[in-house]
Amino acid sequence: MGIGSSSITNDMIVIDGVDGAGKGVQSRLLLQSFENAGLPTILTREPGGSASAEDIRDLLVKGKPEKWDSMTELLLMYASRRAHLRDTIWPALKAQKWVISDRFADSSRAFQGIAGELGIDFVDEIHRMVVGDFNPGLVLILDIPESIALQRALQRGDGEDRFEKKGSAYQARVRQAFRQIALSNTKTYSLIDANQTIEKVNLQILQTVNQHFGLLLCPVNEDG
Repeated sequence: MGIGSSSITNDMIVIDGVDGAGKGVQSRLLLQSFENAGLPTILTREPGGSASAEDIRDLLVKGKPEKWDSMTELLLMYASRRAHLRDTIWPALKAQKWVISDRFADSSRAFQGIAGELGIDFVDEIHRMVVGDFNPGLVLILDIPESIALQRALQRGDGEDRFEKKGSAYQARVRQAFRQIALSNTKTYSLIDANQTIEKVNLQILQTVNQHFGLLLCPVNEDG
């Protein structure tokens, strides 16, 4: 499947935002709502989402924060993203499946482009070279104060904390970057208040998805 050759761009939903915003929980809940509605759906993530992309994930999310500069991070991210698209996302869309992804290209715009000071225009240029004109149909940005998000993220204790180790000032820039991106195009982006209960965030996400795609998804409990 070649770059940008899928015409089913409205079948991909991305949940993005700062680390610790609850993307994993909300992605799983959204997947369950799709499955309960009988809609074939896959859940994936970035960095990662395919065997080769997961190898690159370890390089990005583990180790000391100064291990890579913003440029190296961006190039690694797009190597991972290319593999993710080729091996997972594009085949799923071609098979008429919905795709839910925990993070996608806007993480690169926020982390490396704005917070990392490479510039969004530069990130978008790399994006066009690697990905082409492919874009998700809907991006949900989970917004939460960076102090709360950072505390949650550091409590995971999974060793994937390289970006969290960059500190609260960096996380604050990332949060503002995501807010800037979300407000740049309200047709594609929706800013979700993630500083609420899991149930309330899930309901806001479902309402947004249903309205955007004309669906009738219902909420479910996290434990099924």
